[in-house]
Amino acid sequence: MTEILTAQADGILTITFNRPEKKNALTSAMYATLADALEAAETDAAVRVILFAGNGGAFTAGNDLQDFLNNPPQGDNTPVFRFLRAISTASKPLVAAVTGVAVGVGTTMLLHCDLVYVGAGAKLSLPFVNLALVPEAASSLLLPAMIGHHRAAELLLLGEPFDADTAKAYGIANAIFPDARVVPEALQIAQKLAAKPPTAMKLTKQLLKHTKGDVAGQMALEGGHFRSQLKSAEAREAMTAFFEKRPPKFG
Repeated sequence: MTEILTAQADGILTITFNRPEKKNALTSAMYATLADALEAAETDAAVRVILFAGNGGAFTAGNDLQDFLNNPPQGDNTPVFRFLRAISTASKPLVAAVTGVAVGVGTTMLLHCDLVYVGAGAKLSLPFVNLALVPEAASSLLLPAMIGHHRAAELLLLGEPFDADTAKAYGIANAIFPDARVVPEALQIAQKLAAKPPTAMKLTKQLLKHTKGDVAGQMALEGGHFRSQLKSAEAREAMTAFFEKRPPKFG
């Protein structure tokens, strides 16, 4: 069985965890495939959006602990760290459709996604401390910035599961759908993103992730991109389509 499925259509690369008998727990080999897919997508102009999902009623149960004990990652270029580096630096929009369990990296990877949709029955958890481990994927930085120190400490220090309502209330998820509708709804959102001007999309994501500057610095950064885009073929097509009352076409 292929444990990571990839399918590409209409500008969307769908990456599906496909190890349902283990609730899609991730092995080193699966991480390698994920890293390869993300690295290839980065330079593939035909890929405009990446959608993550899981088969068998689960997103992912996180790391396969037996595999990790047998093959502990030893360096920055091991598969798990290649994957984390790829997802954290992806320039194209990342969308996640979460059903069932999302354990450990199944939750921390969501902090690097741009849009996250969860099923009503989803259960997320960050049990690193309970396994005598520490947070990964920069979650010790990103989670407090997103939800505040006290909420992040509760999730990371206690490591207890939390539900879809909490994920949405904390801003980890954008919306909740019935479990059977999560992937179709997320796909519709991905289709909307894929139809938008790709360079403007990438630059907007870049600006959203650039959070270390002050207001004046951010305005200057935005201004440079704005002036450049104003002269671009994308902007010309978008505005022409507006005046002609038709959908724009970004080839």
